[in-house]
Amino acid sequence: MSENCNQNCSSCADDCAERKEPMDFSEKLNELSSVKKVIGVVSGKGGVGKSLVTSMLAVTMNRMGYHTAILDADITGPSIPKTFGIKGKAAGSELGLFPIKSKTGIDVMSINLLLEKDTDPVVWRGPIIAGTVKQFWTDVIWNEVDFMFIDMPPGTGDVPLTVFQSIPVDGIIIVTSPQELVSMIVSKAAKMAEMMNIPIIGIVENMSYFKCPDNDKDYKIFGDSHIDEIAEKHNLKVLAKLPIDPKMSAACDKGMIELFDGDWLEPVAKILEKMEEKEMMKIAVASENGMVTEHFGHCEGFMIFDAENNQIVKSETIANPGHRPGFLPNFLNDMGVNVIISGGMGGGAIEIFNEKNIEVIVGARGNAKEAAKAYLEGSLKSTGSVCHEHQHHDECGE
Repeated sequence: MSENCNQNCSSCADDCAERKEPMDFSEKLNELSSVKKVIGVVSGKGGVGKSLVTSMLAVTMNRMGYHTAILDADITGPSIPKTFGIKGKAAGSELGLFPIKSKTGIDVMSINLLLEKDTDPVVWRGPIIAGTVKQFWTDVIWNEVDFMFIDMPPGTGDVPLTVFQSIPVDGIIIVTSPQELVSMIVSKAAKMAEMMNIPIIGIVENMSYFKCPDNDKDYKIFGDSHIDEIAEKHNLKVLAKLPIDPKMSAACDKGMIELFDGDWLEPVAKILEKMEEKEMMKIAVASENGMVTEHFGHCEGFMIFDAENNQIVKSETIANPGHRPGFLPNFLNDMGVNVIISGGMGGGAIEIFNEKNIEVIVGARGNAKEAAKAYLEGSLKSTGSVCHEHQHHDECGE
């Protein structure tokens, strides 16, 4: 801690042991890009078919009329271009880098689209790999994407951490296989998502069984599955169970995954569709040390809560960018905020929020997250309290 520390962590860039608020590592999407939903596909270990599931999800949603994209974050083991039969290289301009379209119009960006030879190894250290993944988000021009699927490398290392911190992931799908090791795999991935406050959509079990073409019977090559019990233990949904299918392997090897025949992932697709339909809301709470602050314009920062169907699904804390007349209401409006909660607020700020159709709740007290929950439950009402303290000259956010 610096001897000049003012205890205001939101305005400080030092990463000291006494820091009270997490630093904001989020990266902005390229200004020419548009991505509606970001879905991470993860696994606790390699070899379970994570890239296959990523590809199948993109193809399935594409068949349903959505514009899909794949960000291949598995920098040291990229397989997406091969699966889609993409042999060209990505091009760019002074505006940014352009993804390559697959045969059916799926946008793809992978490190293999930038290497001179597909077989060239990527022998990079963690920070460089993580930086490359961030550039796939910030420097690539993703045009009108409805669903982006991020193919993560296995495990809980640098890249998953970077993605969760830097990219606004709307949810993750955990891919696993029917082995005894599955419990540990799912637990690691689930706990990391919980730590990073990322919603878990559910689990897909790959290589669940083999359907014999001679007698049409299902054979459990890896033994009995325990995925249902494990999912129940972690309060997760089992979204799908995929078979061992030689035709699927052949399609990947030939770069023809877009021609796969099967409806195994349709239940997942329906869940993703519902994500589009959910009522979204963004609530900002003027706060200090996690508590609702008395003066909107002079607050330490804002706790931002994303809610779906009246449930908080994501939260972040941003520092107050500065108190200037009329600035903060426009700043929060640009962030997509629908509701602002504070202890008190100047009349000018309230007027601007009203013009922006942003609901104002003043007179709130106590824990900031509990105040947001109370609003969603319908129990928090505005008292109409306007700040008139002399030292602020009625400027709490005007």
